[in-house]
Amino acid sequence: MDNSCKIAIIGGTGKVGRHIATHAIQKGYHVRMLVRNPEKLLYKNDAIEIVKGQVQDIENIRELLKDCQVVINTFGQPTKEEPMYSKVTNNIFKVMKDLNISRYIGVSGGSLTIKEDKKSIMNRFGAKLFEVFFSKMMKDKKLEWGFLSNNKQIKWTLIRLPFVKDSLTSKQIKENLTDMPGTKITNQDIATFIIDHIDSTKYVHKAPFISH
Repeated sequence: MDNSCKIAIIGGTGKVGRHIATHAIQKGYHVRMLVRNPEKLLYKNDAIEIVKGQVQDIENIRELLKDCQVVINTFGQPTKEEPMYSKVTNNIFKVMKDLNISRYIGVSGGSLTIKEDKKSIMNRFGAKLFEVFFSKMMKDKKLEWGFLSNNKQIKWTLIRLPFVKDSLTSKQIKENLTDMPGTKITNQDIATFIIDHIDSTKYVHKAPFISH
């Protein structure tokens, strides 16, 4: 894809999202980001176009996505609110179809289990714990996965993550389609992986695990 293309980032102020925006700019992409409170933005960059709004509002998403060719969604669930991953993703896809945007990259947790997985005993146990202690969130994550897996019109990729470490240090990234290969990864390396896979068809309609 031509690096002059514009990327829409949802969740750009989070632990991972801010690194994605920076990395995208370094690679020559144009970036537009949805921000609830622009005045609270901890970092400023003239190359980032800010759209003020909330991810729950489909009209705000429409404003964000216009003139973009790629959507990256690292939205983090607000604490004390009902899980909304599936609703947000659904709204994003509706707008993408309306605007003929074909590339989407999202993130999820390694606790999400799909039928093709061959998780280790330890990872299966960890996923079960999440289903017990975060049952509403996991139910919503599975709804999101069901929606994605039934959609073949948009070239989506859902990246499943372990524990995210806030660090600028880079290490070799391990990839696996059926089990989480490690226990953690830095937000810097998540950003690198996402931006490097914008043009790649390797994981289109797939949900790879990545870790160190």
